[in-house]
Amino acid sequence: MCVTAVESRPAGVLGTSPGHRPFGTRVMAFVALTKPRIIELLLITTVPVMFLAEQGVPSLWLVLVTCFGGYLSAGGANALNMYIDRDIDALMDRTSQRPLVTGMVSPRECLAFGLTLAVVSTLFFGLLVNWLSAALSLGALLFYVVVYTMLLKRRTAQNIVWGGIAGCMPVLIGWSSVTNELSWAAVILFLVIFFWTPPHYWPLSMKVKDDYARAGVPMLPVVAGNKPVARQIVLYSWVMVAVSLLLTPLGYTGWFYTTVALVSGGWWLWEAHALHARAKAGLTGAKLKEMRLFHWSITYVSLLFVAVAVDPFLR
Repeated sequence: MCVTAVESRPAGVLGTSPGHRPFGTRVMAFVALTKPRIIELLLITTVPVMFLAEQGVPSLWLVLVTCFGGYLSAGGANALNMYIDRDIDALMDRTSQRPLVTGMVSPRECLAFGLTLAVVSTLFFGLLVNWLSAALSLGALLFYVVVYTMLLKRRTAQNIVWGGIAGCMPVLIGWSSVTNELSWAAVILFLVIFFWTPPHYWPLSMKVKDDYARAGVPMLPVVAGNKPVARQIVLYSWVMVAVSLLLTPLGYTGWFYTTVALVSGGWWLWEAHALHARAKAGLTGAKLKEMRLFHWSITYVSLLFVAVAVDPFLR
């Protein structure tokens, strides 16, 4: 099994000599350190907010530099996360092929890469966007690495709740990049992502809870079981949908956003309650269908933020 092969050597110890690590493969390994698939989701929440802040089409140059700066910053945070978590990554199936575990990148290389991206991204934001965005970007990186990865992840089942704050920051960065200030609209969308993160991630944690248990990470499904987790998912989902609807009465959005928020939010609540009903009935394994909500959560946030971008053109 893959895990057995990984556990045969300490995490981060190179399994091949430098001569057996092709240049192209090494480049892709460094790209993998940035977790590009996760960053795609972060950018989905950044660009639409820029359209809302501009109440139209923002400068293409500003969009490009903000997105690239966000990629560098989040990539640095993700690389530092892998450096810190390389021991437990070697114990979990879903992370056993990460570059430090396989030996394609050494711990020293990963640390240097992550710190370099942190410094470069902060200066990039400050010099090409504005220093408020640079401060928010650096704050998100430090929160993810220090507060979530180092302090919360291995100590509390509420790790993803508070650690998710780092994933909310692209909303604020998107707004500040256009206006060089913050507003209640940015705060509301920040809170939408804050309440979205736990019910987005907990279904995946339910699916791979044996991985987390083996690594000693106290994710909520590991310590509480499926039924309490499903109940928490329902509670967070209701708050998330309610918060998403605050933009319209405060005058930031119109009928289009409201319609999308109601329809997509209603479907989310249907899926959340269905998962709770299955968990309450004691269903497990494939019958629990927890990944239905996980996959829908990505579609939901994409639809909601596309509506954020389109709404200014329909008012």
